[in-house]
Amino acid sequence: MGDEAFMRRALEQARAARAAGEVPVGAVLAREDEVIALGANRPIASHDPTAHAEIEVLRAAGRSLGSYRLTGTTLYVTLEPCVMCAAAIVHARVRRLVFGAWDPRAGGAGSITDVFALPGLNHRVDVFGGVLMDECAQLLQEFFAQRRG
Repeated sequence: MGDEAFMRRALEQARAARAAGEVPVGAVLAREDEVIALGANRPIASHDPTAHAEIEVLRAAGRSLGSYRLTGTTLYVTLEPCVMCAAAIVHARVRRLVFGAWDPRAGGAGSITDVFALPGLNHRVDVFGGVLMDECAQLLQEFFAQRRG
C-alpha cells in the first residue's frame, strides 16, 4: 500500500470522528504494508484534551506492540499535528509522518513552528505534508461550516 491508500484509511477514521461529533481528524499507524493501529479524534467523548487522533493511534499501537517505541513505523494523519502531537511522535520514535491538510493555526510541522526540526532532539522523523490535502481540508471545512450554521 502507498501513502495515498493509508491516507484514505485515515480519512475513514476522520469521517468516523465527524459522525461522533468530534473534529474530523483520523490517523493510521503502519509498518511497511501492515496497519498496526487506527485512531480518531476523541477529546469530546473522552473528556480528555490530549485525545487527538495521533495520540489515540500511538496509544493503541503501544498496547498492540507492547512497547512505546514505535520504530520503523509511519504515521498517517489527515491534519498537520499540533505541537503536543508532534512531540509525542518524536518520543514514540516514529520513522515517518505523512499528513494531509496544513494547520495554519496550530500546526507543529511547519505552520506555526516545526517541532521536528528543533535542535537537540534525539530522534528525527521524516515529514511529508500535503498527501490528499484537498480531500482532508474539505472534510474539515465542511465540518466547521456546518457548526457555524
